[in-house]
Amino acid sequence: MNLIFFDIECASVYKTTAKICAFGYVLCDENFNILKKEDILINPKGAFHLTDSKGEKGLVLPYKYGDFKKYPDFRTVYPKIRELLEDKNNIVAGHATYNDVNYLNLETRRFSLPSFNFSFSDTQLIYMTLTGGFSRQYGLEYITKDLNIEFIPHRAADDAYATMRVAEAMCRSKNCNFEELEKLLKITRGKIENYCMVKPRSIGYSEYAAIRRAAKEERSRARREFYVTLSRKKRRPDGSLKGNIFNFARCIEDDLPLSLPLLDKIYAAGGEYTQKLANCNIYCAPEGDASTRTRAALTREGLKIISLEELEELLK
Repeated sequence: MNLIFFDIECASVYKTTAKICAFGYVLCDENFNILKKEDILINPKGAFHLTDSKGEKGLVLPYKYGDFKKYPDFRTVYPKIRELLEDKNNIVAGHATYNDVNYLNLETRRFSLPSFNFSFSDTQLIYMTLTGGFSRQYGLEYITKDLNIEFIPHRAADDAYATMRVAEAMCRSKNCNFEELEKLLKITRGKIENYCMVKPRSIGYSEYAAIRRAAKEERSRARREFYVTLSRKKRRPDGSLKGNIFNFARCIEDDLPLSLPLLDKIYAAGGEYTQKLANCNIYCAPEGDASTRTRAALTREGLKIISLEELEELLK
């Protein structure tokens, strides 16, 4: 079996369109000996509107944009790309491959071409599973730096080459070939067929996602209970905390054994609690908290911000 690593660059990407301007690939044998490396440049039949992953402008591709008009459009290169990706002797892989496969899918729809039909692996998912780093999606530049691999970002063939080297480094770390690495890490390849797509999966990521869902559900349950309890509170007409309106960092609210007794003490002393940060005059957060709410609190002029220890001292 050979391996084909590919990467795609687009002139523009929107929800329902992706105008491909470059298809780069590296074909190698199972020992990562390169058989062919090629950048297929494509006339995107549309203007360049380049953004990063956040949708912000500023991404620059290492090509001369004016040259793309002289290249064939996607309809012309489609047969070659399809032959490469659907060759049963090739294992197809990329970095965040689902995105690139989706670009191909959108282009076949745009030009009324038959759907691609192939399975594909994902070195990003493999890296996350190998390292146990499921809390974020690692970019190709991060992974190559971590594995000491050099490349030119956003030139399609070079991105494909870097992806191949990432796969090679991971295989070397486990002393196995690519298929064996997938089996070792319990990776299931993704699939495109009849314009329908399925993402690659790993048992490790599925277990991580299940734990996260359970934790999120527990936080939601705790939040509901906290605010139900709050809705039943009535402020005393007097007390040492009269005129003080509190708000907690989200992590304190969600910790019911901590937050509910604090709420009781605040109201017992004549204070109040508000759900809205904008309406409080005392904000409590644990040391080192960098949550969105706490960062917003730090920007509010005149807001008193205290630690948990200071709050507990205040409530004595």
